[in-house]
Amino acid sequence: MSFYSDRPEDLLFDAARKGDVVYIKQLLDSGIDVNTQNGKGFTALILASYDGHLDAAKALLDAKADVNVQDVSGNTALMGLCFKGYADIARLLIEHGADLNLQNGNGGTALMFATLFGRNELVKLVLEYGADTSIRDLRGLTALDLAIQQGNEEAWQLLQVE
Repeated sequence: MSFYSDRPEDLLFDAARKGDVVYIKQLLDSGIDVNTQNGKGFTALILASYDGHLDAAKALLDAKADVNVQDVSGNTALMGLCFKGYADIARLLIEHGADLNLQNGNGGTALMFATLFGRNELVKLVLEYGADTSIRDLRGLTALDLAIQQGNEEAWQLLQVE
């Protein structure tokens, strides 16, 4: 069973997943709200970022995409990047005002995601931009606690300096 929709919003989400900058611009020029969300709360920026499409993320940000939109679980594009490991896109989002300290439904932050998944380049990046290391998730754990729990020695060293 294949899914096909010709709804403009669905076409935008599909173009974002594929990183099709030309089509994204065409769709936005037709009047689609750049911050429209699908049923899971994903925006085109969240999808383009998560799938590693730097140029698509740039185009969406140029069109005034809200960098801090949270999906239904409270996750942001930056949190997704800290899971996936795309430092170039993470830097772009931060430079466009991504809130480093937003928390998702479990209390997790971008720093916690980077720590949990061993994305130490991103741990360094968000610390460089001032991520708050004292934030605790719903279990009461900080990013340092998570680094120790995961055996992520590099992140543990980076977080201990803070």
